[in-house]
Amino acid sequence: MSRSSRPFTVGLVQMRCSTDPDENLRRACEFLREASAKGAQVACLPELFRSQYFCQVEDHANFDLAEPIPGPSTEAISAVARETGMVIVASLFERRAAGIYHNTAVVLDADGSIRGRYRKMHIPDDPLYYEKFYFTPGDLGFLSFETSRANVGTLVCWDQWYPEAARLTALRGADILFYPTAIGWHPAEKAEYGEAQADAWMTMQRAHAIANGVYVAGVNRIGHEGDPAGGIEFWGGTFLADPFGRILAKAGPDTEEILVVECDPKLMETTRRHWPFLRDRRIDAYTPIVERFLS
Repeated sequence: MSRSSRPFTVGLVQMRCSTDPDENLRRACEFLREASAKGAQVACLPELFRSQYFCQVEDHANFDLAEPIPGPSTEAISAVARETGMVIVASLFERRAAGIYHNTAVVLDADGSIRGRYRKMHIPDDPLYYEKFYFTPGDLGFLSFETSRANVGTLVCWDQWYPEAARLTALRGADILFYPTAIGWHPAEKAEYGEAQADAWMTMQRAHAIANGVYVAGVNRIGHEGDPAGGIEFWGGTFLADPFGRILAKAGPDTEEILVVECDPKLMETTRRHWPFLRDRRIDAYTPIVERFLS
């Protein structure tokens, strides 16, 4: 049986992040080892797990949190990958050069080698999500990485709202789309909008699974971070959807959890045969999609 048709088991780490980057890295490695012990072969950590979500404010001192790739975090996680024989997706604040920083997902193969990196393409600028201050938009395009366990597609948080990003990553041959995420409620808005916001987040990603016939995983953090009177309450809800959009596993809104789920590429084959969206795409008619707006 070829690697591309073999089932693979996914581990999704939902964790709380402290103000101590070293503690967060240590705990992330512990969670990864636990995921492996539960049978995970491909694991993913939340977005920017090494720190609390610093983009709530525009502060030049926060650039000190960035690191090169390869660097300390990839060195530590690479060791876990080698030790466990597990593919790992890790979201890091990448220092590319002085004044150039990216929000980057690194894929480490089961032998500990860096299989590749994806730099977040869509950069938000919303209240308490001031990412344009910190991150240069990605310049590597939409990618899928062939690893020893599965073809892994990586996107990051705000990318999850864009069908174009999911489609192009799926067209690269991904078996699964991972979305490391840091998303939550503004506490003052939670009562009125919270349920609808979380539902929209999950619905959008389930739609990517259906439209592309792939597995999709959203991997979030939990906990309240920032101003005690405001800040962000991260809503957890880490989940994995199958190629028909069915939720195979879902974490709670406020607990650290590791979800371990088997994914079978044969289901992708079956789903795409019966719902042949990729076959019926009118690629000859989509040129206007590159325009900002069509009046």
